[in-house]
Amino acid sequence: MKAAILAGGMGTRLQEFTTLVPKPMVEIGARPILWHIMKGYAQSGVRDFCVALGYKGHIIKRFFVDYPQFSSDLRVDIGSGEVSLTSNKRENWVVELADTGEGAQTGARLARLKSYLSGETFFLTYGDGVSDVDFHALLEFHRRSGRIATLTAVHPPARFGALDLQGHAVTRFTEKPQDGVGWVSGGFFVCEPKIFDYVDDRDQCVLEHEPLRRLAQDGQLAAFRHEGFWHSMDTVRDVETLNELWRSGRSPWKTWAE
Repeated sequence: MKAAILAGGMGTRLQEFTTLVPKPMVEIGARPILWHIMKGYAQSGVRDFCVALGYKGHIIKRFFVDYPQFSSDLRVDIGSGEVSLTSNKRENWVVELADTGEGAQTGARLARLKSYLSGETFFLTYGDGVSDVDFHALLEFHRRSGRIATLTAVHPPARFGALDLQGHAVTRFTEKPQDGVGWVSGGFFVCEPKIFDYVDDRDQCVLEHEPLRRLAQDGQLAAFRHEGFWHSMDTVRDVETLNELWRSGRSPWKTWAE
């Protein structure tokens, strides 16, 4: 199976970073969040990726072109200019990088990936969120549902710490618990090829609007409830939070070994 990643948005709420790099290239622990997402899939055996590019897509292309040298030890012969890899730290990934237009919305980007996805079931997500979702369980649930698409439903992180009170005394303080009220879509979809009947390549086609609403109305959208960790990266504070978790060694989305 392949995993398609929508990585072309402009990231306007992260302009402190995205004036220089596209949002999926904003770093957590010296690696782009896009790398973290792909490592999570690879841990589950998914190593074929199709990335929908848009805003500053050339930077994502350059990252993957340079990745073997970036991630390995090198031997440089100054005299001849020959550069060779002296360690085997490369990822066993195949990455297709598709330009889907700088102004395209998410539904249009997906529609423009149709020719890359080989008419088979595929994973789909965005280039700005991490989770410890069990992809094997997600896929099994999707297949049992028999629907065209399955999304991962998550509890959004609470914005503020939670207090347990007894009278005027605080009996427990929990900093930003992962149990926000209700459920939201955390992305991390599984889709059948028939999803392309619901999207089109007009720039204005937003996956989260008419396509998902029509799928729901047709009884073709399932929800896999994930009670574990999920966090999107929408603000500078989100970037700081994810980096704090990574530095502390408490990064729940890190399901892979070094």
